[in-house]
Amino acid sequence: YGNLIHPQILEALATSGHFSRILIADGNFPTATVANPAAKKVFLNLAPGMLSTTDILKVLVTVVPFQEATVMLPPEPQPIHKEYLDLLPKDISFQQLKREEFYEAIRSHQTSLVIASGEKRRFANLLLTIGVVRFD
Repeated sequence: YGNLIHPQILEALATSGHFSRILIADGNFPTATVANPAAKKVFLNLAPGMLSTTDILKVLVTVVPFQEATVMLPPEPQPIHKEYLDLLPKDISFQQLKREEFYEAIRSHQTSLVIASGEKRRFANLLLTIGVVRFD
């Protein structure tokens, strides 16, 4: 079932479902002013670089079936985006949105969880859409 033990994140995931969105925010993201006000906010930004967005993603992919990942369109390619692709399922839809479109997606009622990280790299915000849980 994965390695996630954070109680607030587990609670938010348990109340989310198909098409709910999770934002892993970098250290510069304005969580107080841009995110959906109803979204659960969890602060894992202890210090610059702690925790990184990739550290958080490594744990989340062990417990959540993601169907889509979205990043903000950068002016030039960002190595962090390749790292995300390497950690995410190979069949995931990966898209880039312009800044205002990205912020609008985060403001959506579908964003149920915002996790603040200490990530220092630019354009490291990652918006994940939950896929279908298979009950086989």
